[in-house]
Amino acid sequence: MMASDRGGRLAVRTALAAVSTALVCAATVAFIIYVPATQGYFNLGETMVYTVAILLGPYIGALASGLGSCLADLILDPFYAPATLVIKACEGFSVGWLTRRARVGERAWRWLALATAFSSGSLLASIGAEYYSGEVWLSLGPLTIRGTIPACLWTCLGVALAIFITYLALAIEPEASWRVFSILVGGSIMVLGYFLYEFAWFGWAALAEVPVNIGQMTVGLAVSLPLTRAVEERLPAHLRQA
Repeated sequence: MMASDRGGRLAVRTALAAVSTALVCAATVAFIIYVPATQGYFNLGETMVYTVAILLGPYIGALASGLGSCLADLILDPFYAPATLVIKACEGFSVGWLTRRARVGERAWRWLALATAFSSGSLLASIGAEYYSGEVWLSLGPLTIRGTIPACLWTCLGVALAIFITYLALAIEPEASWRVFSILVGGSIMVLGYFLYEFAWFGWAALAEVPVNIGQMTVGLAVSLPLTRAVEERLPAHLRQA
């Protein structure tokens, strides 16, 4: 019976890892916003990286994030694929590991909630207005749409995100602020990893991509936080601990 249980758990973990890897890859390649003015683009891959890591833990998070993002790069830009495999795996592992180790007092929760709400909202507003505003090309699979994103939209989204994190952490779910902190740590690993990889090839020109990656991290945070909460309410506990 014990061997059967272990085999069942292994089968569940394998299935979850495969599905999560596919979700990370699909989210990365299916929706892309390209900004001609900055030569930068962001995708929704980070939303799945953070969602999988929070819901399913560090090991499945690392595997799905690294492999799924690497497969996406092989489709979009193979130059980054080797670095992505390592960087995104470290990002997914760190987010999943940290979210399961929240050990702070009630007063610390409040200060952490305010700090993460302010920093996340400020990053989304400032980076979005600077790098993801103006003329954009929106790619939905094979479909490409040309449009304009006003800078004020990012300010509104930044304020909304700060309010949402504060409300969620202080009124409903205190550990939400720790999740935001975990995402910021994992995202910082991603930003630093890509900077070092690009610096090795391009020198200090790699600095130009740092704000773009920070923006992608912040957009991923803004989407994954409510998404994980919605999915968690419907996901059986034994799957979250598989």
